[in-house]
Amino acid sequence: MTKKLVDHVKKTFGVTFNDEQVLVEAFTHSSYANDHREQNIKNLERLEFLGDAVLELTVSDHLYNKYPDQPEGQLTRMRASIVRAESLAMLAKEYDLHEFVRLGKGEEQMSGRNRPSLLCDVFEAFIGSVFVDQGMDVVLEVLREILFPKIDSGAFSHGMDHKTALQELLQKNGVVTIQYKVVDKLGPDHKREFVVEVFVEGDSFGRGAGQSKKAAEQEAAKQALISLEESIES
Repeated sequence: MTKKLVDHVKKTFGVTFNDEQVLVEAFTHSSYANDHREQNIKNLERLEFLGDAVLELTVSDHLYNKYPDQPEGQLTRMRASIVRAESLAMLAKEYDLHEFVRLGKGEEQMSGRNRPSLLCDVFEAFIGSVFVDQGMDVVLEVLREILFPKIDSGAFSHGMDHKTALQELLQKNGVVTIQYKVVDKLGPDHKREFVVEVFVEGDSFGRGAGQSKKAAEQEAAKQALISLEESIES
């Protein structure tokens, strides 16, 4: 198992561990350690604790520099959508980390290998192990490859409130009027799609579609935020 894990991490992330046991520890669930108590095996929990803090810091730093005009509240919401269990579990599955987790018999039988909270723990522990063995620079290299591009592309935007973000951005210098209007309805009644346009002081700022008015409003706000960001950068 150790060689396969080491090879996978080297091939997938370009990281060669100095202390392979630190990496193995990151993939050892407490249930496995409990099933082998006589071997006094370390589990992933301490590395998970460390990795959680490393992710909070690195993601915060990336968001702070990527979105210089976003207020603290929106940055906090963005970070929460990125480091939540479902998001990190998705990354663990995408890069096949779940295949290398050492689980106890009971946890294995209960399909723990696919449980989001467990996979989140594993991803955090993996980042913690990279930090311990390689340092922050290598952690950042890994995250620039597998996480930051997803953040920049809006992959975690399903966990964000774009309407609130737009309101906070537009009203940071004073109150402005923001209105969402349904401008079209598409498809049959059983599969209706709403098209919503967001207007700021009477001017159209973005348009979005969704299977509910709320979803369409969120998409319209998202498009408005993208347009505003592009205008700021240019």
